[in-house]
Amino acid sequence: MELTPLYQKNMTCSLCNHSFKTTKIRGRFVRAKEHSTDLMPIYEDASLNPNLYHVHVCLDCGYSFTDDFVPYFPPGGKEEIEEKISKHWQHLDFSGERSIDDAIKAYKLAIYIAVMKREKSITLAGLYLRLSWLFRGQDAEQEQRFQRLAVEAYKEAYSKEDYQGSQITTERVLYLIAELSLRLGEDDEATRHFSKIIERQHSSTDRKMVHMAKERWQMFREERTLKRS
Repeated sequence: MELTPLYQKNMTCSLCNHSFKTTKIRGRFVRAKEHSTDLMPIYEDASLNPNLYHVHVCLDCGYSFTDDFVPYFPPGGKEEIEEKISKHWQHLDFSGERSIDDAIKAYKLAIYIAVMKREKSITLAGLYLRLSWLFRGQDAEQEQRFQRLAVEAYKEAYSKEDYQGSQITTERVLYLIAELSLRLGEDDEATRHFSKIIERQHSSTDRKMVHMAKERWQMFREERTLKRS
């Protein structure tokens, strides 16, 4: 039997305990040809974008989450989600092939739930960033809206260091704050955070991020010089 790019994965909802199916893309079909400066992968086949399937949505209760969500619910958290989401849920099925609009709806649900559930700032930041990518080329205003939210969440994550113990490095957090600030026209913020990465270059274990920060900082300075001349 010929393998298809999409496959169904069985999940168990942490909120209602029902089983449901979520769609994933087999790794062998995922081919990124390049990355934008804010780390957004650009795929050879735009329809085979894992970002579209990053959020899992329970068919029964609407609980929407990613693999980064913790299983713990704060006191009253389950009740609040049930009251604000599950009580009004129309059993929307996100288990098949998703359009960008489908993915955007799933992300917005996951963000709303992550806020109610008090997920870590780094988890929220990742959701905001990925959602901004989905709006790229479609809605510049919404792209910038979620970039701003991502910057604030990454700043909070940096101050709390709530990414410790994950695969996300301090350099990566600083880089995304700097890069997103640059895209939002906040040059002073970008300068400050690029400088923080470069200051860490000799003690850093994330050499890739240090190299990218240096390259991006140099590119920005050259662009600024050209604008002034």
